[in-house]
Amino acid sequence: MLVLAKGVSTIYTANIASNSISMIERVPGPEGWKETVIPVGKGPEGCDLSPDGKEFWTANSGDGTVSIIDVPGKKVARVIEIGTKRSNRLKFTPDGKQVLVSDLNAGELVVLDAASRRLTKRVTIGKSAAGILVAPDGSKAYVAATADGKVAIVDLKTLAVAGEITTGRGPDGMAWVGR
Repeated sequence: MLVLAKGVSTIYTANIASNSISMIERVPGPEGWKETVIPVGKGPEGCDLSPDGKEFWTANSGDGTVSIIDVPGKKVARVIEIGTKRSNRLKFTPDGKQVLVSDLNAGELVVLDAASRRLTKRVTIGKSAAGILVAPDGSKAYVAATADGKVAIVDLKTLAVAGEITTGRGPDGMAWVGR
């Protein structure tokens, strides 16, 4: 899991085996980069930077929590218990109001309110809920149900599955492709 800040001046990566996040910043001088390792919960995997760049959130697959890192302070500011069985991916909506976490073992999309840091809803997706892609306008989330060979379309206003796309075997990572 790799997240690039705007301008690619900072790179974030989840270190699953060492229960940490690396924050790698471009610096002047011959080294060019400086790494800060930030301890988080067990098995960080899915992660994303808030749209305003002030917080970095990571879903910890081994303990059912989300760690919220204060970017300027380079430390965990808060840990939220979300009760996931094995969180896999985490994505902010473009407006920064919602945070979406896929739970691989439960087959759910966990929706969090970013401001209150509270769980809003659990949406049943299908077997092995994995990759998450949020529409640029923030209206829908596309969530892979890897073991079902489909992508669920979640309406982010109603927080309900609005449809599905049948895929080949094992869908997971998704991205927007432009011209």
